[in-house]
This record gives sequence, C-alpha cells and structure tokens, in this order.
Amino acid sequence: MDVTRLSEPGGFAGRVKRLRRDPFVVQTVRSTAAATLSYVVALWLSSEPAPLTAPLTALLVVQVTLYSTLTTSLRRVNSVVVGVLIAIAFSALVGLSWWSLALVILASLVVGRLVKVEEFVPEVAISAMLVLGVTQVAHTAWDRVLETLIGAVVGMLFNLVLAAPVWVDTAGESIEDLARRMRRLLLDVAEEFAGAPPVERAAARLHEARRLDNDVADVDAALRTAEDSLRFNPRVKEGLLHRIVLRTGLDTLEICAVVLRVLTRTLTDLAKRRDGEELLPGPAALALQETAQHTADAFVSYAVLVTAPGSEDAEAAETRLAGELRAARACRDSTADLLLALALRDPGSWQLYGALLAEIDRVLDEMDPDHRGRRLMEELDRHTRDRRDRLRRLAPRPGRASRAG
Repeated sequence: MDVTRLSEPGGFAGRVKRLRRDPFVVQTVRSTAAATLSYVVALWLSSEPAPLTAPLTALLVVQVTLYSTLTTSLRRVNSVVVGVLIAIAFSALVGLSWWSLALVILASLVVGRLVKVEEFVPEVAISAMLVLGVTQVAHTAWDRVLETLIGAVVGMLFNLVLAAPVWVDTAGESIEDLARRMRRLLLDVAEEFAGAPPVERAAARLHEARRLDNDVADVDAALRTAEDSLRFNPRVKEGLLHRIVLRTGLDTLEICAVVLRVLTRTLTDLAKRRDGEELLPGPAALALQETAQHTADAFVSYAVLVTAPGSEDAEAAETRLAGELRAARACRDSTADLLLALALRDPGSWQLYGALLAEIDRVLDEMDPDHRGRRLMEELDRHTRDRRDRLRRLAPRPGRASRAG
C-alpha cells in the first residue's frame, strides 16, 4: 500500500478527518454508544427484563450539542412523568376501556401541550397508555420513570464526559462556500452584460440566483447547530461573541443574496428590452465587469473575515476587504459615468441602468466594515439588555421580600 496516498488530502486520512467533522457521523456514533450504555445500566437498576425505555430515551436526548441534549432531556423526562401521573390518576378512578382510553389520550395531549414539552407531546399519551394497560400500574409506572431517568442521565453524562464537538468550523466553511457560490454567480452575471444573451439564458441566471435561498437555508441550519454547540460549553470562551459574529455575517450575505437575485432580474429585463442586441457597449460592459470582479472578491473576503479564528487572520481579511471595496467603488463611479451617458442617449433604459448602480451600492454598503461594526455593537447591546431584563424579572422584589419577612 502506498503510504503517501493515505496522507494526501483526498486519501484515507483526509476522508477520516471529514467523517469526524460530519455532524451525522458524530451523532450516529454518540447516540449508539449512549443508548447501549443506558441499556446496560438499566439492566442493573430496573426490574424489567428488557428495559428498552432507557436506550430509547438516550437516543432521543443525545443531540449534536450539549445545549440540545440538556433541553431535550428535560422535556423528555417531563413528558414521561406527566404521562405516568395521568395514568395513575385514571387507574384509580376507572379501568381500561375504549372510552377511558380515549379520555386518557385526550387528557395527555392537552396536558402535554400545557406543560410545553414541545415535540414530546405524543410521548405523554404513549407513557399514559403503556402504564394504564398493565395490571400493576404503580410498579410499571415506577419502572418507566426509572428507565427514562436512566436514559436521560446517561445521555447528559455522556455529553459532559465526552463533550460534543464545537461546530463553529463547520458553520464557517458553510458560510465561505456560500460566499464563493455568490462570487461565481456575480461574475457569470457580469459576463452576460458584455454580450447579447437570449432572454432564456438571462432567466436561467435568475433561477440560479433564486436557488441561493436554499443554500442560505442550509447554512442557517449549520449555523444554528454551531450556536447551540457554543451554549453551556465549558471549552468555549466568549461564546456569545462568536454567535453574534457568525449570525450577523450570515445575515449580511443573505441580504447580498437577495440583492443578487434583484440584479439577475434587472439582467433579464434588459435582455428582454434589447431583444437579441448587445446589452451594453464595450466600455460600459468592461467597467461593470471590473466592478463585479472586485465586488465578487469582496464576498469571499467578507466571509473569511467573519469566520477568521484569530485576530491576525481577521485583520488581514479586513485589510483585503477594505481594499476590494475601495476598488469596487472606484470602478462603480466609472461605470456610473458611462451608464449616465448611455441613459442620455436611450432615456427609456435609465431605470434599468439606475437599478444596476443601486444594487451594486447596496451590496457594497452591506459589506462595509463600519456597517459591520455598528451591527455587531447593536446586537451586543441588545443581548445585554435582554439578559439584564431577565435577571431583573428573576430577582426578588424588595417589597415582596419584606412582606415575606
């Protein structure tokens, strides 16, 4: 076997590294191990011959992040306890019949909604039915609660001992990939202005821009996982700042993606108006392409700035971004002069020329470092106010404390 091939980025070592950073693979391994361990523990502590509720609970509560595991564990245990209490109450009053079963299910679903167990509302009814259907209600109820607690505790301890990965790098890669796709789209759109594309090809660019919405949704899902992995994680410092930087960065790229869709709409309208003729003369098309080149490069630099792991990388990315924005604005001014001359000769197209400039201006303004700094400060202030308000609501009031004394 060629050892050098194993160490190549695309070789065996590279594939193993990618698998270790794949949330699905990590979740599969962690859930399997936690479920098996909880079953072994339940065999020791429970009197049931096959305590499958424990591994089932572990499968449900072991999530990709510690935050999700804690919140899911609480909802799962709450749902089982509520279902067991409902079953015990009904067993003391009525036996098992079709109408009592209907009442148990109805009461369980309603109470489950009231206690806010969210996705575990059906679990309340399931627990109640399983307990109500046996003869020794109290014994079965205790075993089911015990197995649920075993599965939840094992799942939480599993995440505490073997802490879930921090998915910031994965989310950062998703953001950078989105920026690169936006870059390619903008360059492709700019190429169309130099020729006479048919309306069908211009419309294809519009459909491509609309597909960016799906890409943004995928990145948003990866970012939510990364945000959860930063919560309650003892290995992470300044988790709030990381979350805000990534979230505001994605918000900016999402706005730019919307503007790109509008830009492709302008391209389609201009292609319809020209009807097979050249969209823009040579000098205007070249100036627009240069503007698009610098703006497209700014997408990637902005994404690198948002996802930079250290201050030195962030400063280098911010320097590159500032230079590309300056170059883009200079080319944009030249483009504006050429488009103004075209609008004077063809007044009927001035709306489309103005739309091109407005869309470019919006993208450049969104990625401006000053705009980003203001947005970060606003988000930090908002989180600080929200935290202060929560603490104020939780703190005891002086009047209430004096009356209690």
